[in-house]
Amino acid sequence: MKIKIELFGASRDFSDQNLLEFDVDNNSTIKDIRKKMLNYLDINFSGNENFKKIVNSSAFCSENNNFISDNYKITKNEKIAIIPPIGGG
Repeated sequence: MKIKIELFGASRDFSDQNLLEFDVDNNSTIKDIRKKMLNYLDINFSGNENFKKIVNSSAFCSENNNFISDNYKITKNEKIAIIPPIGGG
């Protein structure tokens, strides 16, 4: 499956396209997506610690504009948004 992650706020620095796309297994969770994003940052930004903090402290939002937990299961091709904290908090 493919998942698209819309980038908002400080996470927009992760890509010049304002989104990231990953292949994921059926029933992957947001926790798995966080790991994929951290791996992406390790490879593309030499493990930029500030970027990693953004991923670890951000909320995620479903296609229906609902906040979703780390246990949320991805069961189809889906677009999710990452919502970093504003002002560092």
